[in-house]
Amino acid sequence: MRQGVPADPHSPPPLGGSDRPDPSPAATPDVLLPPSDELLQVLDGPPAGAWAEEVGPLLADTLVQAVRTTAAYGGVFYLRSADRRSLVISAVAGVPLALLDAFRRIPVAAPLPVAETYRTGRTVLLSGADDAMRRYPRLAVGMPYAYASAAVPIVDGEQVFGVLSVLWPASPAGPPPAARRQLRAAAHRMGAALAPFGERVHGDGYPAAVSLPDPSGGALRLGFFEWDLADNRLSVDDELATILGIEDFDGRGATLLERIVPEDVDLLRQTARAAARSGGGFARQVRTLDPNGGHRVLDLRGRAVGGGSHLVVAVLDAGAAGAAVAAVERLRDGVFALDPEGRLGYLNRSAELLLDTDRDLILGRHPWSVLTWLADPAYEDRYRAAMLSQQPTAFLACRPPDHWLAFSLYPDAHGLTGRIIPASSPGDHRTTLPEAPPPTRASVGAVYHLLQLASALTEAVTVQEVCDCVIDQILPGFGGQEIALYLARSGRMHLVAQTGYPAGFLEPFEGTPLRARLPGTEALVSGAPIFFESEGELDAAYPGITRDEMHAWAFLPLIASGHPVGSCILGFEQRRTFTAEDRAVLSALGGLIAQALERARLYDAEFALARGLQQALLPHRLPKVPELTIAARYLPGTRGMEIGGDWYDAVATAGGVWLVIGDVEGHNVGAAAVMGQLRSAARAFATGGSSPQDVLARTNHLLVDLDAGLLASCCLLRLDPADGRYIAARAGHLPPLLRRADGRTEILDVAGGPLLGIDRSVEYPVTRGTLPAGAIIALYTDGLVERPGTAVSEGIDRLRTTLAHAAAPDLEALADLLLGRASRIEHRADDVALLLTRREPSG
Repeated sequence: MRQGVPADPHSPPPLGGSDRPDPSPAATPDVLLPPSDELLQVLDGPPAGAWAEEVGPLLADTLVQAVRTTAAYGGVFYLRSADRRSLVISAVAGVPLALLDAFRRIPVAAPLPVAETYRTGRTVLLSGADDAMRRYPRLAVGMPYAYASAAVPIVDGEQVFGVLSVLWPASPAGPPPAARRQLRAAAHRMGAALAPFGERVHGDGYPAAVSLPDPSGGALRLGFFEWDLADNRLSVDDELATILGIEDFDGRGATLLERIVPEDVDLLRQTARAAARSGGGFARQVRTLDPNGGHRVLDLRGRAVGGGSHLVVAVLDAGAAGAAVAAVERLRDGVFALDPEGRLGYLNRSAELLLDTDRDLILGRHPWSVLTWLADPAYEDRYRAAMLSQQPTAFLACRPPDHWLAFSLYPDAHGLTGRIIPASSPGDHRTTLPEAPPPTRASVGAVYHLLQLASALTEAVTVQEVCDCVIDQILPGFGGQEIALYLARSGRMHLVAQTGYPAGFLEPFEGTPLRARLPGTEALVSGAPIFFESEGELDAAYPGITRDEMHAWAFLPLIASGHPVGSCILGFEQRRTFTAEDRAVLSALGGLIAQALERARLYDAEFALARGLQQALLPHRLPKVPELTIAARYLPGTRGMEIGGDWYDAVATAGGVWLVIGDVEGHNVGAAAVMGQLRSAARAFATGGSSPQDVLARTNHLLVDLDAGLLASCCLLRLDPADGRYIAARAGHLPPLLRRADGRTEILDVAGGPLLGIDRSVEYPVTRGTLPAGAIIALYTDGLVERPGTAVSEGIDRLRTTLAHAAAPDLEALADLLLGRASRIEHRADDVALLLTRREPSG
């Protein structure tokens, strides 16, 4: 790539460098040159659609007007995406765009207020965090802060272009009564402006951040004048005339100097003459006479031009702003200001000392990214909460090693002012901040407990696992001492988990009808959480209710997709103030718990059904044969809901006892169904007098004809209990193990053929042998010997060694011993089947 040439037509060229030679100074006229095409590209950016160029300013103005006329603190314009599948933020005012990152692009089908407004054309009003949690839990999870909002569609005729949404501080009354009409009017104007552009309107560009009117009321003003020193005449712009209170300026220098305090006139003259002689610049501060008899301070910055015959002077009137800065610098309390994005714009000297930092190192940056002791996400979350709720808040933080500081945050749509004072440690409760909610030490932000619980719940499968997860996460996160989880079944509440309660305390509440007047049931029926910050509040609301030694409670409804699931009750041993953030996050937690419990409850029901089906397909009892002792074990897999195709069977016939074990590939209901058919077929063929090779062949025919797309392995023996003679055959299955009466154990060499279900014409060879008296033959499936990362042969050898060294004379105990390690694996991927048979010595 050549230097100075842009990489593509949509990227701006380098501001320095060109492949054209620089013109010499003498060849460059001292006039303004018209802007080059490259410069225009830098100024204008990539070409925009005609609709965006014409409507963009109107969109911004309409958004500002909508925010101001409805007394809101912020607003957002969403426009449809080009593919009409999403809504995209196109303009935002009064709210930091970074705080809306999670909702910058919203699917049209999402269960969110903006998307619902777009789909239905109805205005959606939310009064606060509790209302959002009940109706839009996904919104409450992403923005668990206290604010009210309204969303109206931007329409024209049948076309819906997007949504206008504005925000207010939360209040019980919700948005102002007239807001709906005013927002509808603003959206109608916007829709009419967009209508001529029709299908071309979309919001896939970068969103515009629109500034609201400056709240300072013009505290900073800048004027200019040019002073012709030769004839002492001045040219004054309108802004400077306003600053000086001059209505009709006559162009005389004396008229201007009359406005300046006499003591400052001579010094200004001397400074100006010195600048004119040297051809340089000057800076001077002068006082002017206010029409009301007071003084005002002006900063003058001037430079001589035209060979020293003229002075061009800029006049800055800081007004109250300069005095305010000076006053704040004199305060003992630390004062700082954050812009809407959370970057530090100002801090006074006291704040610099309290934070133990150099202001030059921290200005323009996020405090929590520079000061490591403020890096806990909870502190940034306080800023987010203040900006999105527009309510003051406060917290304590410890500057190492043990300097406690109390922070108070005061937000508006233009940023945030903070106050810092030395504080006592949280334990002695001597620090009070009357301007804001009582400070509490911020540990891990509540929203992050929400995320931690959500992450943990993704791994919880059963109801018990969900309950254990909730108990492990919520109590430490919120400092509670008691928690109880109830599920609603058949119109009654049933306890599924609890911790921290006195023994027997919850027994009277078991089976409570949903219509009972108790906070846990009423929270579930109404769908609204109930909070009690003291025992007096609980007693007043529910006189005579039985309670223990707790002093604050949260009763959370567990509702999943509008379906009541149960209740979660939290108890706290100290009185507690539930902030708006606490209420929003706990309500959001209720939604997450409800979804997880509903999923787990369905899993448990399906799991029980699947396991019941599998158990029904296995033998209910084993035959009792005088010369033989038979024991069997089956362990289902523990990973997921899948059920396997392992089976075993023992069948007593006139021709001997049949010992069968098999394994259908796969772990699902289909595998279990095929397993049941193969087991029944093998049993039928065996009892019908077929030979072992014929039983395998005919079972193979059946599996091929079923066309189930599954393969199976099988090993079977027909054993004569009287003399111990057997005939064995294998179809792709692992070989049996033989333990002799003296403990010597070997792998039984049984001829084998391919898996069942591959080829209908396969014939299976047999092996004949004798089982000595006192010997044990073990049939098993691969789940008993397979281990990740090791060969199956190693697993078989381990099983052979365990069988050889086993001292348990009882076959049932021996079966438990052989299954010992497999039964202790929590996440076992495969089923395990084991069939042990011992030929008892005669006499």
